Amino acid sequence: MIRLAEVTEANWMEVASLSVKDSQKGFLAPAVGILARGYVYRNCGGRVYAIENDGTVIGAALVREFTEEPLGYDLQQFMIDQRYQGKGYGSQALTLILDELREEGHFDHVEVCVKKEDTAAIRLYEKHGFRDSGYADPDTPDSLNMICLLV
Repeated sequence: MIRLAEVTEANWMEVASLSVKDSQKGFLAPAVGILARGYVYRNCGGRVYAIENDGTVIGAALVREFTEEPLGYDLQQFMIDQRYQGKGYGSQALTLILDELREEGHFDHVEVCVKKEDTAAIRLYEKHGFRDSGYADPDTPDSLNMICLLV
């Protein structure tokens, strides 16, 4: 059963050892980078989730809060280890993350920035209600900014 877990002293090494396929490495930070970003963003609601399946760490996600307008959640990183991809775990974990953010209720939306060539991720996000926000970040012209309303 898929669940979101806190990253702790007991499991952080498992999280740090996660990896994706070589073809996906240009789309997101390495797992240890996700952990580091969680620490850096701790003052703006940053949190790293360990994604577990029956007690085994299979993925990680980083969510932070935008501290400038427009206020909202930012799904900075989301990964499932290459050994566990293609089994629906990513979809289940994304549902759990969105449900938790809805329940928390600080903001009415969550955004994610996805490389345009990462079509599998774009399809996953669209399946969960994300749409092109229309915003084009001049610093990342090869990326698509997507938004999901939580209300």
